[in-house]
Amino acid sequence: MTHPFPDATAAADTLALLRERTPLVQSLTNLVSANLLTNVLLAAGATNAVIDNPHEAGGFARVADAVLINLGTPHDEQAAAFTAAAESARAAGHPWVLDPVGVGGLPWRTDLAGGLLAHHPTAIRGNASEITALAGTAASGRGVDSASDAAESVPAARALLASTDVVSASGPVDHITGRTATGEITTVRVHGDSALLPKVTATGCSLGALSAAYLAVAPDPLTALVAAHAHFAVAAERAEPRSGGPGTFVPAFLDALAAVEPADLRAGARIDLAPTGRR
Repeated sequence: MTHPFPDATAAADTLALLRERTPLVQSLTNLVSANLLTNVLLAAGATNAVIDNPHEAGGFARVADAVLINLGTPHDEQAAAFTAAAESARAAGHPWVLDPVGVGGLPWRTDLAGGLLAHHPTAIRGNASEITALAGTAASGRGVDSASDAAESVPAARALLASTDVVSASGPVDHITGRTATGEITTVRVHGDSALLPKVTATGCSLGALSAAYLAVAPDPLTALVAAHAHFAVAAERAEPRSGGPGTFVPAFLDALAAVEPADLRAGARIDLAPTGRR
């Protein structure tokens, strides 16, 4: 049966591919996130290399299966590495993810993100404020802490499809906007969350890296992002009741990411089409 959007079965099948192929992600990320991000990828079934200097970033992007560019703590050298990696990934036909951390609230990084859009990221992953600001529909945001619901960013996500293949906005219900196999623009919702995720730094950055890993193996970008968000959501829901707070949530979450199997996504991922998800 053909489905109008990637469902739990598609997410499960894509997780199986991730575990089979163990994609290598190159992360150009912020200094806060590198450790957790790497552990998330390893637990999920991928691997990571933090190569973010301008001398090596472009060359390594030709080798890595996928690239993450995260604007969390950018400086001039890293900004040059961002451009080199984006150019190389695009030229090599490798997927890359733009995580526009803090865009809208800080002018320099907002301009930097705008320049990176010219290299057509395969996916953009952020919170609702960042997605809206990146699309140019709002002048400011709160940066890493979103003041908006993910659903509110859907019009901005649709606008960004001129520069990317798929856009995801994280929240209690994640919204992923992209094109189906038939070319229709669709917004898919992934339900499932933990109140502890926002209390641990770099969880959003880690989801960006996991999205890159899934892009390396999925049949299309929309399926990749839906599968990444579903894996993350199911693991977070499993980890919370085993945790006493943020400190014990992290190891429980890593354990859950590793323990989730394709059958668990097939049975437990809650994925549906947003009410305004089709036009």
